[in-house]
Amino acid sequence: MTLTGKTAIVTGGSRGIGRAVVQRLAADGARVVFTYRDSKAAAEELAATVENSVAVRCDQADPGNLPALFDLVRDGLDILVNNAAISATLPIADLTGEDFDRIMTINAKFPLLAIKEAIPLLRDGGRIINLSTLNTVVPAPGLALYCASKAALEQVTKVAARELGGRGITVNTVAPGATDTDMLRGTNPPEALQQTAAFTALQRLGQPPDVAAVVAFLAGPDSGWLTGQTLHATGGLLV
Repeated sequence: MTLTGKTAIVTGGSRGIGRAVVQRLAADGARVVFTYRDSKAAAEELAATVENSVAVRCDQADPGNLPALFDLVRDGLDILVNNAAISATLPIADLTGEDFDRIMTINAKFPLLAIKEAIPLLRDGGRIINLSTLNTVVPAPGLALYCASKAALEQVTKVAARELGGRGITVNTVAPGATDTDMLRGTNPPEALQQTAAFTALQRLGQPPDVAAVVAFLAGPDSGWLTGQTLHATGGLLV
């Protein structure tokens, strides 16, 4: 129970990687506040089955939701996990200014403002963990906005690590590879997933708990000398 007595916020915690992160941090002893947007039933079920967790509806398209989220941890925060994001396959020739604003707000602006909101609440020695993607290193057609938004978040990680290091607060990014989630299956045909698994060193797709284990390491006491880094949790898809 390496996180006993710690308080964490996890955005996008009702499904996929975020859900596994909530389960893992709670299993390690943390009190976890997590957000959801549309998956109310899944969020309520998770909160009911994971001890010491609370679900809060939050639409990251509106940063005005931030104060209400952080009101739940005004007594102190130890871990912030910026996980929630959206993806859309939009060729550059087809995207609009509205597409840019929405994806950049949800994937980059909201997490940046969440870090700002967290700073006065974070205890010294706290942890900030941002979720990015392998696609910032291995881009693909149609993912210009997704890659750009996640690349922006990776740069925020580096700057925040410099700004907060004096308080012992670490800031890192986890960039998953092909992880078996609804998002992955919704944007890739089955044959592409099979090819990806075959090309991965460990010969399979990642599972959400695989990524959650890396997040838990960064949230825990043994990662204190690691900051400003992007860890590629890909199972050897990128070597």
